[in-house]
Amino acid sequence: MGPKKGVKAPVAASKKKPEKVVNPLFEKRPKQFGIGGALPPKRDLTRFVKWPKAVQIQRKKRILKQRLKVPPALNQFTKTLDKNIATSLFKMLLKYRPEDKAEKKERLLTRAQQETQGITNKAQLVVIAHDVDPIELVVWLPALCRKMQIPYCIVKGKARLGAIVHKKTASVLCLTTIKNQDRMDFSKVLEAINANFNDKYEEYRKKWGGGIMGSKSQAKTKAKERLLAREAAQRMT
Repeated sequence: MGPKKGVKAPVAASKKKPEKVVNPLFEKRPKQFGIGGALPPKRDLTRFVKWPKAVQIQRKKRILKQRLKVPPALNQFTKTLDKNIATSLFKMLLKYRPEDKAEKKERLLTRAQQETQGITNKAQLVVIAHDVDPIELVVWLPALCRKMQIPYCIVKGKARLGAIVHKKTASVLCLTTIKNQDRMDFSKVLEAINANFNDKYEEYRKKWGGGIMGSKSQAKTKAKERLLAREAAQRMT
């Protein structure tokens, strides 16, 4: 027979949980981070650091360059050579590093004699650094190279160019002569450079840069666009 109505079924005896054994030698002492208490855990304090003035100016300048609209003549210096092509270019440039003082003196004498006789070497390739400051030093070079039909390229780092000519930095490097054993490698590099720079000059000449706003500004703009789209949809209905 089942249990009678109105009578509760007997509750099963609850199992006793085993008590956790606490070692008396290791007492639990939670940290108190109040005044005079334990030191707080380390956290990222980047936003609270007062950086040196030079670092502040450097960062503000970087943000300002993103926000402001950059004219095409300056924006072309953000389009640098591909990493793989740049690596092969610098390997070849290392073969043409400047000579010692005696060789340099002899070369300058022969060049002076050639110039007096009206003999000049046309540039084979012009390599421009992208981070020259002030930029006015090199801003006219791409237009001149295209007018003279000389291949040119823009690479990252004036320090890398300076290392080739035993200087701290160098704004521009120019190759005037190429050795016969390097002709094949040079032609491959030159083909890639022409495709990326000389042939795209007209495209870069019309393309503006900058105008990249911050995350907050972009969120506000998107919210306004959504609101306008919603209002336009309501008018249509």
